[in-house]
Amino acid sequence: MPTAREALLDAAHAALTTRPWPTVRMVDVAAAAGISRQTLYNEFGSKDGLARALVRRAADGYLAGVEQALGTAGGTGDRLAATAAWTVRSTRTNALVRGLLTGCWEDRLPHPAHPVRPPGSLVPAQRRADAGAPTPAELLGQVRDRAVAALDGGRPPRDPAALAVTCELALRLALSYALVPPHPQVAGDGAPLVRVVAERAPDSVT
Repeated sequence: MPTAREALLDAAHAALTTRPWPTVRMVDVAAAAGISRQTLYNEFGSKDGLARALVRRAADGYLAGVEQALGTAGGTGDRLAATAAWTVRSTRTNALVRGLLTGCWEDRLPHPAHPVRPPGSLVPAQRRADAGAPTPAELLGQVRDRAVAALDGGRPPRDPAALAVTCELALRLALSYALVPPHPQVAGDGAPLVRVVAERAPDSVT
């Protein structure tokens, strides 16, 4: 059963799918979640705090999917292809993830609000959200570093720099599919192209 915080975030995200963020009211979010408005304010502090929490959860959910994709069976090409497919799928199904990865924020979305410095919330999860969401470059770097750590098999690769380049190239190829989708009649998530590129790259892990 979701916590009050998760139920409120779910309600806010559901509201966001039907109307622009500026028109989403805190009282409506609380009512949709079946939780008191006071609890909503206790958890997030303000509507800006709720927006920061929504964006932070989107980033965390995307990174959790990256970890799962990198844990699939296969070699470097297969696992980077799975990561690319997850990245493209996430940008197509979650506008917040698309904004986080591309920096392109639609007017109807809650933009990453300025971080609260120092974070003053009594709720640990909100203090983390108030610290701010990663920029696209920071998020890409986090994914690249996780990919390198997962693909080196716990041992130093012969050329860690080459492996890092391969991982970043795979991610940037995936993002190109997010920014410029293929023709609607052509299915494409970038995975086949990423697999080919990764398998031909001069890294040391197979």
